[in-house]
Order: sequence, then structure tokens, then C-alpha cells
Amino acid sequence: MAVWDDLVGQDRVVEQLAAAARDADAYVTAAASGEDGDRAPGPSGLSGSAMTHAWLFTGPPGSGLATAARAFAAALQCVSPDRALGGAPGCGFCDGCHTALIGTHADVEVVRTNQLSIGADVTRDLVRRTQLSPSGGRWQVVLLEEIDRLTESAANVLLKAVEEPAPRTVWLLCAPSSDDVLPTIRSRCRHLVLRTPPVDAVADMLIRRDGIESDVAVAAARTTQGHIDRARRLATDARARTRRAAVLALPTRMEDIGDALRAAQQLVDAAGEDAKEAVEDVDARETEEMRAALGASEGGRLPRGTAGVMKDLEHRQKSRATRARRDSLDLALLDLTAFYRDVLVRQLGSQVMIANEDVRDAVERIASSTRPEQTLRRMEAVLECRRAIERNVAPLLAVEAMAVALRAG
Repeated sequence: MAVWDDLVGQDRVVEQLAAAARDADAYVTAAASGEDGDRAPGPSGLSGSAMTHAWLFTGPPGSGLATAARAFAAALQCVSPDRALGGAPGCGFCDGCHTALIGTHADVEVVRTNQLSIGADVTRDLVRRTQLSPSGGRWQVVLLEEIDRLTESAANVLLKAVEEPAPRTVWLLCAPSSDDVLPTIRSRCRHLVLRTPPVDAVADMLIRRDGIESDVAVAAARTTQGHIDRARRLATDARARTRRAAVLALPTRMEDIGDALRAAQQLVDAAGEDAKEAVEDVDARETEEMRAALGASEGGRLPRGTAGVMKDLEHRQKSRATRARRDSLDLALLDLTAFYRDVLVRQLGSQVMIANEDVRDAVERIASSTRPEQTLRRMEAVLECRRAIERNVAPLLAVEAMAVALRAG
């Protein structure tokens, strides 16, 4: 299995990354033989090469940004002996590929955050690490999965590192779009744009890799419109299917203002329960590990002077819970948007296949009883709710305003 096998529907991107990995391998091999010095990859060290020191991966949610970056990191660390015989880096089996893919390679740092933002301190630590030579691998690789969450000061720290790369250091940056990245950082990266994977390709991956039955895989891929992670969760998690069904029932349940407000409360409560399930086990494990590391007694008492450490942990956990609630609520809002998209498809008489085939009756009923301009206003109300939550409006207030607008049409 090559490292690219889980990168669904991105043939052009795979071709570019594979070419870069081949040039990177040739560069390191030449350096090891004394033909190259400590030149950094980029204009000076790899002039005219497919390889460079900073990459920006952008694309719609679910397109596989982090998967692409992680696969590239693995290919850069590939130590398969087949390379010497003309084989392409990225075999997927060697120690370099395997440890990079599972997250244990000493020279591959993957940064993802459960917090609302990534601060300058985290970025400075990364930059300091990249000044060191690879400890055992071929490249020092830093993968930032959500560069759009960098604070302004953190982005400025990163800019300096990208402007003056250390030898054999590669930055892999992921963001929803190039507009989410500082222009000065963007201009110093090679930009790869991923697309939404085809439904058939996502379904095939679920069948092949996760052992999902064909009809379930196809339904999940179509329902999530090619979003790989959401399709996998919907296909494997019965609770996720139950929550989605409750969300899609909302448009048919709001007969009056009272119904709208109750629906808003239920939606927010469901998101909260979903988020709680997602973080409570992690929180409990972190707390127990921290107490053990601080030397808590059998009675539970902590040594003097350690209360501040526990408060810092609690603060991080609260921030993670806030983000988890927002993410869960955002998924529900995306499901609502997809529902009204299907309504609009039917109203316009389009031959495009609807995504939510399992609620076709509700889609047809609303499509026949309302006008396209009403559906567009409802879709805008859902999008405005998402924007309001991003601006830190209280989720319940934002969802209540949306629910009232959905009812009014």
C-alpha cells in the first residue's frame, strides 16, 4: 500500500507530490554523498526542482488536506531500498513511511489544536525545533493542520521561519482557502488545491478500507457530498445517524414561534451532548495523567504549588469543549444547508441528484409548498447563523434567530 492510497479523488495533487518526493529523495541522497552541502530546499538548494521548503494545502472541508500533507511527510521520510532501484518514495511499508503515517516519527511534528486558536508560543517552539538537523530521518517536517487558527502574532512568527528556512526543513500548511492565510506566507509557499472527492471514490474507500457494506457506504458518501471524515462517521456511528435524522426533521416541525424556539434549544442541546461525548474521555485521561505526574497522594491531595498547573489544564479543557460544541453545532448547520439545497434542486427542476435521499418525502413536501426565493432566504439564514457563531455570538441566540427566520421563510 503506497502512502497515497487514502488520498481520494486527488490524482493531480498526488502526481505533484510524488514528483516533489522524488526530487527531495535525490537531494538528500546527493547531500549524503557529499555532492551538496547544507543548502536549504527552495530557490537556493533545489532550484528548478519540484521540491520546495513550504507547501500550502487548501480545499473544501473533507477533501483530505491533512491526509495529503501526512502522506507527503511519509514520502519524504521513506527509506525503502526500492528507491535505489528506481522506485518512487512513499512505499507505505518501511519504517520511515509507517512511523510518519501513525504519528510517531521523531522528525515529523503534526500540530492540530482542540483549542480555538494557535498562539505564538506554540509557533516559536516549532520554529526552534526546525533549527535542528533531522534526528534520524531525511527531513525535518512540520505539519500545521489548521493554519487559519493562528493568531496574528503566531502568523508573524511563522512568516519569519518560512522566509528563512532552515536546511532540510519542510513546512506543510493546511487551510480551507488561501484567503485564510497571510498573503506574505502564501506567497512563499507552493500552493496545492484539493477538490471535493467524487461520491463514488469516497464510497469505494469506505468499502475497501473500513469494510462498510456497499449500500451504507454509498448512502453516507452521497449524504455528506463527498466529505470523507463525515462519511466515515455517518457510516460507522449509529448515534451520528440518529442526530442527523433529528436535525433534518427540524424544517417540518416549526409551525409557530414556540416550535422554532424549542427546535433551537434542542439543536444546541444535541450539539452539547455530542461534544461532551467527544471530549469527556480525553479530559478524564488527561486529568488522571497530570495528577499522577504531579505526584498526587492516594487520598487525591496534590503537592503544594501545583494548583496552577491543574488550573491551566482545566482552562485548556474548557477551551477544547467550547470548540467541540461549536464544531458539532456547525456540522448540524451544514446538514440543514444540505437539506435546503435539496429543496432548491427540486424547486428548480434540476436533474442533479439530491444528497438526502432518506428524507426525500420531506424535501418534496417543502419544495412543493414554498418558492425558490424562500429557500434561498432560509439557506442564507443558516449561513448567517454560522457566521454569528464564528463571531462569538452566544450559540443559543444565534440558533434561535435562525430558527425564527427559517419559519418565516
